[in-house]
Amino acid sequence: MLCFNHSSPKSITSTCRRKTPGPVPITEAQLKATFKSFDVNKDGRLSKEELRNAFASLGAYIPRWRASRGLSLADGNGDGYVSDDELDDLVKYAMKYGYTIG
Repeated sequence: MLCFNHSSPKSITSTCRRKTPGPVPITEAQLKATFKSFDVNKDGRLSKEELRNAFASLGAYIPRWRASRGLSLADGNGDGYVSDDELDDLVKYAMKYGYTIG
């Protein structure tokens, strides 16, 4: 199939038009790195406020609620924080919501 019609230079078939890339889904590794970057006091665990800020940066509609829900699902030992060993559960939870980059 030809993309350029020499007899009519302005007619480019729709299959040959450049597609502008839209938002790209975030990967689990990128999401994990995003959450870790919000550990502002570098204690190796995420507080509810740090989670709220992370979800806000991801574009969550209600970040405070999303942080509360994520914390309740991922905090296996009940200490009120998401530690490194609990982070995978938080990432699995957040992946369900289709956050994107760009």
